[in-house]
Amino acid sequence: MSFSSDVKTELCRAGVGKKCCALAEAYGVLLYANSFSLSQIRIMTENDAFAARLPRLFRRAFGLDFDVLPPPDRGGKRSFLITDRDKLRAVFSAFGYDPDRALVHHVNLAVVESDCDRAAFLRGAFLAGGSVTDPARGYHLDLATGHESVCREVHALLLDMGFEPKDAVRGRNWLTYFKKSGVIEDFLTALGASVSAMGVMQAKVEKHMTNAMNRLTNCDMANADKVTDAAAEQLAAIRAIEAGPGLEWLPPALQDTALLRIANPSCSLSDLAQLASPPVSKSCMNHRLRKLTEISRDLK
Repeated sequence: MSFSSDVKTELCRAGVGKKCCALAEAYGVLLYANSFSLSQIRIMTENDAFAARLPRLFRRAFGLDFDVLPPPDRGGKRSFLITDRDKLRAVFSAFGYDPDRALVHHVNLAVVESDCDRAAFLRGAFLAGGSVTDPARGYHLDLATGHESVCREVHALLLDMGFEPKDAVRGRNWLTYFKKSGVIEDFLTALGASVSAMGVMQAKVEKHMTNAMNRLTNCDMANADKVTDAAAEQLAAIRAIEAGPGLEWLPPALQDTALLRIANPSCSLSDLAQLASPPVSKSCMNHRLRKLTEISRDLK
């Protein structure tokens, strides 16, 4: 299963709860459902847990059943349908809509006054129209609705709750979305998916550790390249002196250093300094090797 599906499954583990919370959750589902009109309510989902939750949720919120249910053994995308006019009127009336007038979708704030009702409403919105990227690949959570006014009003609701969402349009849908890992963690926690929120946090920690290790590896490789390049330059200088006046022409300290570098072509300055007899400081070894390079240039 996808991470998004796992989040929805976790959200569905919570009980339907009080009627006010069930009503708020069903409201979120309907405003983010495939169809919520005067002629029908159609909710579609591929998530097994959400499919099992929907009949219980609507029974608790409205005291009614769906007119059409998907076959119990059917997998993939499943459709829940209400077309009975009396049932539709009962649903519309529960949210303050007048079914005898043109239906314009808005968020009735009276349904989401308390903190628990707001959390339930957003949980329903996410179950019906939400998705979240696997945090191992990136950070993105969105809620997609076919109603511009709902997107705008949910944006305002989230701002009031302390979130800072962004909006976008994708095809016929209006999106409310987050792209910061910390905000996604807080949002999932508010909905009741604390385990999934910890999953986002863990993925972020793992990414930081991987990036830190990559930076360290890259730094080590860069340092190794520098050591190799410097050693190659020093060996070339020593070979030039050897081909000219000869190493015996050098002062004893520089002659020993030249022979030490020839015998240890891949050693760093620190290691070479410790191999000297007697051992010398890193700066002293660096000075001697630099002197050999200067002598080689003078000979040229």
